[in-house]
Amino acid sequence: MSDLAHAEGLAHHWESYEQQQEASFFGMWVFLITEIMFFGGLFTAYIIYRTANQEAFALASNELSIAWGAFNTVVLIGSSLTMALAVWAASGGRRKMTVGFILGTIALGSVFLGVKAIEYSHKFHEHLVPGPSFDASHFPAEMANSAHMFFNLYFALTGLHALHMIVGIGILAWLAILAGRGRFTPENHNLVEGVGLYWHFVDIVWIFLFPLLYLLGRNGGA
Repeated sequence: MSDLAHAEGLAHHWESYEQQQEASFFGMWVFLITEIMFFGGLFTAYIIYRTANQEAFALASNELSIAWGAFNTVVLIGSSLTMALAVWAASGGRRKMTVGFILGTIALGSVFLGVKAIEYSHKFHEHLVPGPSFDASHFPAEMANSAHMFFNLYFALTGLHALHMIVGIGILAWLAILAGRGRFTPENHNLVEGVGLYWHFVDIVWIFLFPLLYLLGRNGGA
């Protein structure tokens, strides 16, 4: 084993930062593949139900706010940019910039969650939350059950996405603390890159969710 094995941030079972980085990326991609399969099952369920109930799903989609959804899409695209800049700053050993861009990503992620809370509160107020209090009078009687299924899938998909955002923000907060302590260097910043991959994945999931839930088939079209 070389002296690098005792360098700060290098685990004892790796011989170099490059080896540690490759293993870190491999592990993150394996994790993301399992996430793709997880969300893929939910997307498949949504597509199957929507194909079978196109008119009802289109009417239910009209209850969502395109403005809020579009705003959140812009917010998340911005957060992907700040996350990419955080990786760039960490790769150059720029401590203050790394912390700043990570905090910017946290701020944008928090804005997204705040908007989602507003949307959810509207659905609670309008009694469009799945369950015994669901107000089917918003829809024709023959479409009520299908509209109820739309909101089941809406809350499942967006709720799980929001949960991933919350976890990501928690990890980013920890990352900001490490960055502030000078933990990352040009040779050893794979942790920032790994978290960046996770954050970009969560953003991409929303890029698919927005058109599927908010845009597809609105105003009665299929």
